This record gives sequence, C-alpha cells and structure tokens, in this order.
Amino acid sequence: MIHFERSLMIDARADAIWNVLGRFMHIDEFAPLLKSVDALTERPDGVGSKRRCHFEDGNSVIEEVTEWESNHRYRVRLSEAPSMPLHEAYAEICIKPHTQGRSLVVWSMDYRMKYGPLGWLMGQTLLKMMMGKVLDANLKGLSAKVKAPRAIAA
Repeated sequence: MIHFERSLMIDARADAIWNVLGRFMHIDEFAPLLKSVDALTERPDGVGSKRRCHFEDGNSVIEEVTEWESNHRYRVRLSEAPSMPLHEAYAEICIKPHTQGRSLVVWSMDYRMKYGPLGWLMGQTLLKMMMGKVLDANLKGLSAKVKAPRAIAA
C-alpha cells in the first residue's frame, strides 16, 4: 500500500475540531470539492456508517467507517470510485491536541493502485500530487469552519 498524508496545525481545541469532523454525514460543509453527501445508513456516525460523496466534477465515492474513536479519529474504506485507478483505499483523519488550545489534524490516505508497476509509479507521483491538493483544501476548509464565528441566538 502507498501511504500519503497531510497535516495542519489549527488554532482550536480538539473538541471544537471534533464537533465539525464528528458530523460524519456533513463533510460537504467544509470540503471545498464536494458538492453534496448522501447518507447511505440511518446511523449518522460510528463504525458501519456510510456516505456517498458527490464531487463538483460529477464523480462520486462511497466511504464506510471502519474505525471510530470519538473525539480523536476515524478511518473509512473508499469504494465505488470508478474514476480512480485504485484496487483499495482508506482515509483516516486524526486530531492530536497540542499546547495553548491548538491541535494538529492529520489526514492520511492508504491505497493500492491498479496497473502493476506503472500504477504504483502513477500512485507515487500523479495521485499524490492530486490528493495533496484535495487534502490541503479539506484541511484549510476544516480550519475555517472550526474558527468561523457562530451565530448568537437572540
């Protein structure tokens, strides 16, 4: 498997970040390339929860939670992504609390490419470059969402 990750230090406590990330069916609220999300299970979060993410370019992918540690991390298995040359893929998001109310968020991907050695080379170059842009944008969107002022109820 090829491993790839991006991280971002966010000026927010881990619980504030989890309040956004833990809303599994609402990733489209901060991931800029997502158009919408369909809940495929009645359970909104936790192991077994499933969503279909629709991208702005018309593609989609199904994500199913395989590991869930509330207030810390979750891991999903990606499937039904015909536009991606992958045999299998997993994504994980982890929050690591730091000092002074800051937290490091690590978003990683583990994937196995189709097409043998050529696929492996493509996974090490083109896919990492593409995924880097996506993960960086997602992390920046998450940071903005976490730090956005909340409306005060009147």
